[in-house]
Amino acid sequence: MSTFYKPNRKTDWNYGGARWRLSRSKIDLFLNCQRCFFLDNKLGVARPPGFPFNLNSAVDALLKKEFDIHRAQGEPHPLMKHYKVDAVPYAHADLDIWRENFKGVEHKHAQTGFVVSGAVDDLWVNDGGELIVVDYKSTSKDTTIKSLDEAWHIGYKRQMEVYQWLLRQRGFAVSDTGYFVYANASKDREAFDAKLEFEVTLIPYTGDASWVEQTLLDIKQCLLSEAIPPASPDCDYCLYREAAGNTLRAQMSKIKK
Repeated sequence: MSTFYKPNRKTDWNYGGARWRLSRSKIDLFLNCQRCFFLDNKLGVARPPGFPFNLNSAVDALLKKEFDIHRAQGEPHPLMKHYKVDAVPYAHADLDIWRENFKGVEHKHAQTGFVVSGAVDDLWVNDGGELIVVDYKSTSKDTTIKSLDEAWHIGYKRQMEVYQWLLRQRGFAVSDTGYFVYANASKDREAFDAKLEFEVTLIPYTGDASWVEQTLLDIKQCLLSEAIPPASPDCDYCLYREAAGNTLRAQMSKIKK
C-alpha cells in the first residue's frame, strides 16, 4: 500500500463532513477541472499528490525568517527599499496562524456556508494602513524574472486574489497591489561549492478578486448536484483516466472472447 497516496479518505474530510473546508488550492482545482474537483470533494477520491519541492520550501522558510527580523525591528527589508515600496513587514498576533497550512486566514462565507481558507506567505503594511499580500516563489531560470506573463501564472494570480479577498472579509483594508518575491537560483557559476546563489526580484501584481464570489456560488452548485461535471479538455488526469479506462475495457473484452 502506498504511504503517500490514499485514494479513499474518511468521509469527514469530504463536503458535508465535519473537517471539510474550502481551501485556496481547492478553489483553484475547481477552476482548472470541475470533474477532478467533484471526484475529490464530493466523492473523496483526490488526485495523486505531487512530490514535495523541498528546496522551494527551504527558500520559503528562510525568506520568512529574514523578513521576520525586519518585522521585529519595525523597519523595511532592503528589497523593499531597493524597489521603493513604502511599507514594512506587518506584525500581528495571528500571523503565524495565517501562514500555517491547513489553518491560514479563514472566513465563513454566509451565502454558501463554506469555511474558506488560505495560508499566506507574508503580509506588509503600507503608509496608508493597507495590508499588502506577499507571496514567495522560487525557481531556476537563465533569465531574470521580471513579470508573470506565462499562461500557467494564472494560478499564482488567483492565489494572491483569494488571499486579498479573505483578508477583506476579515475587515482589513487591503491594497489591490500585491508582490511576488521571486528567488531565481543561478546556474552560471563555475562550480556548485555546496551552495546556491539566488537573484531575488520583486514583481508587483494588481489583483482583481471580483471573480471569487461567483466562483463560490458555482462551487456550491457543483457540490449539491449528483451529476458528474464535464472534464476540462486540457486536464491530464482526466485524459489519463479516460485512456486507461478505455484500454483496460478493451483488453478485458479480448480476454473474455
